[in-house]
Amino acid sequence: MSECGCGQASGRMRCYDEAIAQLLAAARPLAETETLPTGLALGRILAAPVASSINVPAWDNSAMDGYAVRAQDIGASGSRLPVSQRIPAGKAGGPLQAGTAARIFTGAPVPPGADTVVIQEVCDQEGDAVIIKEPPKPGANVRKAGEDIKAGQTILQPGIKLAPQHLGLAASVGIAEVRVYRRLRVALFASGDELVMPGEPLGPGQIYNSNQFTASGLLQALGCEVIPLGIVEDNLEATCNTLARGAAEADLVVASGGVSVGEEDHVKPAVEKLGSLDLWKIAIRPGKPVAFGHIGQTPFIGTPGNPVSLFVTFLLFARPFILKMQGASNPLPTPLTLEAGFDWPKPDKRREYARGRLELGPDGKARVNVFPSRSSGVLSSVAWANGLAVILENQTLKRGDPVQFLSFAELLS
Repeated sequence: MSECGCGQASGRMRCYDEAIAQLLAAARPLAETETLPTGLALGRILAAPVASSINVPAWDNSAMDGYAVRAQDIGASGSRLPVSQRIPAGKAGGPLQAGTAARIFTGAPVPPGADTVVIQEVCDQEGDAVIIKEPPKPGANVRKAGEDIKAGQTILQPGIKLAPQHLGLAASVGIAEVRVYRRLRVALFASGDELVMPGEPLGPGQIYNSNQFTASGLLQALGCEVIPLGIVEDNLEATCNTLARGAAEADLVVASGGVSVGEEDHVKPAVEKLGSLDLWKIAIRPGKPVAFGHIGQTPFIGTPGNPVSLFVTFLLFARPFILKMQGASNPLPTPLTLEAGFDWPKPDKRREYARGRLELGPDGKARVNVFPSRSSGVLSSVAWANGLAVILENQTLKRGDPVQFLSFAELLS
């Protein structure tokens, strides 16, 4: 992303680039690792390189169903060769006799002496012989030993989040176990007397605690072990007690709400009382009041209580911090540059992360549209969106201009 250039204009607020740099500099990767069966390591961060002890393919094999031959035995206009053997997948044939062909199937080892496979579509079989109607190029349709992977080659590097294709690749070279970082333990609570859990009746002025479910889901999507601390009432003592408990039980404490400057916002003073508040107020929209600090040695991240602000600031700050703690080598998302399907005529000193949706227009062209409301209380907007449109500081946009887009396909995995 481009530099923010918030400078003096933002006062005490930090711009995104400064804030994320400070946050990641403070993230300490876990030292503890564990060994898991390859099939159980999906979504975990690899802690040690994975190398192959074998060639893949292990031997020259046929890429197609057809006939294995010596190219020199095929004339310019084709040939008629006796079929000397049949080699299905999973079986090894004997040496190919000069002037003969071997019936062979996809994946089967090419017999010694053969150097080419003629596809069956250009062949006719007559009794014990095959008529090759189109001469092949020498070496055609043969996958050479080690063509994909060579013995001793490192196939997976530490720091990657293991996806299904990584597990398949490890299994393809016989790796039964992989070394991964242990799961990050995250203590989670929501602050606010107005919060009620779903299933309970709402009293006057009360709302359901959606934040716990949003934040817990985001943490689980990152492979974290969530330690739920529930709803904390709006007073300093209860907030201090919950923070201290979370710090004692977890690797990271995450809270929603209570990080602003109101009389009932007790998370910020509680963090300052128990440890240190190292970061507060970011020049972004939504989500200006983001808190980062430590309770003793345990890091703490506090998000705003508004549900959209929680969602956006978690993705922008908590997610990369957690990924780095988990040992990920590349914790920041990769923005896409796409065409804006909207106008943004009024510049803002703060960077906007608008709820965006990548859609195909009637002309078949992909464009990013934004939700009509900028309210941080409209949680339906993030269910509508499939990413965040990034409008940089002091930027205006016209329909058709390039705009940065952070896809949920990456941010929520």
